[in-house]
This record gives sequence, structure tokens and C-alpha cells, in this order.
Amino acid sequence: MNTPTRPPKFYKDPNFMNSPDARSLRILSEYLGPLSYFQREKIKDTIVFFGSARAVPKAQAEDEYRELQKAVKDSGRSSDQTDALERATTRVALAAYYDEAAELSRQLTEWALSLGKKARRFVVCSGGGPGIMEAANRGARLAGGKTIGLNISLPFEQAPNPYISPELSFEFHYFFTRKYWFAYLAKALVVFPGGFGTLDELMEILTLIQTHKISKKMVVLLYGTKYWKELMNFEALVRWGTIDSEDLKLIQFADTPKQAFQVIRSGLEKFYLDSDAGRQTL
Repeated sequence: MNTPTRPPKFYKDPNFMNSPDARSLRILSEYLGPLSYFQREKIKDTIVFFGSARAVPKAQAEDEYRELQKAVKDSGRSSDQTDALERATTRVALAAYYDEAAELSRQLTEWALSLGKKARRFVVCSGGGPGIMEAANRGARLAGGKTIGLNISLPFEQAPNPYISPELSFEFHYFFTRKYWFAYLAKALVVFPGGFGTLDELMEILTLIQTHKISKKMVVLLYGTKYWKELMNFEALVRWGTIDSEDLKLIQFADTPKQAFQVIRSGLEKFYLDSDAGRQTL
């Protein structure tokens, strides 16, 4: 008689682990897995950067614009080429934010490293992809610091950018567990111009603060006043009575890395370094 083959243990069985019956285990793993790594790396808290995945370094955008401009000049301008030039011009404007995000991240990381704490304080964290996310991780790496990437698996590929610290690069399946880790460790949120995803993340954090589901103090800074004022009329929400005037105080604005650095540093020193205020958790 043949010896029966041992079936795999359930936690080693990919068919079970990827089934609806194991969904709760997958969700739990996206909580416990990152937690174990953050504890191992002594990550106490973070500064989270949100922003467009479509931004590129300014030098790259300018090169692309010049090449397109030359092609149009050589071949004669059509309506399609005129539209392409307008898009390229906008891409150059957006690219300025990539460079400024990298510089701000570098300044914040250098400051955080100068604190000399045993635990790693105010580590720059991004969504792990390209654009502003890449710029944030890049600036932190340039400063010699650790930096976190919370990537998400999507139908269209979003590969982790090369500047994330390898031991702090995570891939999530569920948006809500990824958002949990954005919010739980964050002491400051820096939001650069972005699209639907950026707006979703910003509004969720503001809602959690407004409803006191986030009870800790958090600096929320919108970078690029012109963009944000054009995109959203926050004052209209007050006029229509859908938010209180006090809610506008949850948001601050900045337009240069130096200005943003001063706002963020001042808030973090006030809430987390100079006193015991704001030490509550999510």
C-alpha cells in the first residue's frame, strides 16, 4: 500500500490563502507584516508625502519639451501637435514640484537625523511609486536617511521606485490597510499637486482629523497654493455651511521647500519635541 501524500498545511496552501475564506488572514497579514518591520527598524513616526505619480524631474520634462518643439518646427504645426505642446508645457510646470518635493524631503530628513534619537523619528514615507512619491524617497536617500514606500498592486503596474530603503518597501493588496499605515505613524502630511488618488488620501486624513478618529496632532500642509486654490474652494465649504470655519485651520499652505520645512519643523517641534502634547495615537 502506498504511503498517503501529506496535504499542505493551510497557511502554506496558496489555493486556500488566496481564497475568500482566508480574506481575514490576508487583511491581518497586511497589518502584522508591516508592524514587525517597523518595530525591527525602530520607526517611531513618519512624514507622509502625497502627490501625482505623473511628475518627472524638471530637467527631463524640459528635454522632452525641447525635443517636441524641434519636431513641430521641422514638420510644421498641426492641431494635434499644438495640443501636445500645451500638454508638454503643463508637464514642465508639474515637474517643478518633483524637484521641490525631493529638496523638501532632503531637508526634513537631514533635520530628523540631527535629532540623534535612538528611535528613527519623522521618517519620510510615500506611496512607493513614481512621480512625487519617487521624489520624496529620493530626497530622503540623498540625505542618508531611511525612507518608506507603501506600494499598492494595481491592474496597471506601479513598480516600487529605486529610492525606497529595501527593508522598508511594502506591497499592499488592500487600499484600506495601506491607508491605515499612512495614517497610523504620520505626524505630518505634505500634499503636492495630484489627481484622484491624492485627493482621496487627503480628504480621508482630513475627515479622520475633523471627526477626531485621529486624535493626535498632525501637520497637514498643501504644497502649491496656486494649484490648490484653483482646484478647491475651501472657503466655499464654510459659506455653504458644510464645514466650520475652524476646520480651515487644519490646513496650511506653502510654496517653497524652505517655507514648507519651517512650517513642518515648527509643528513637529511644538507637538512632539518641546512638550508632551499630541502624543495620542490613531
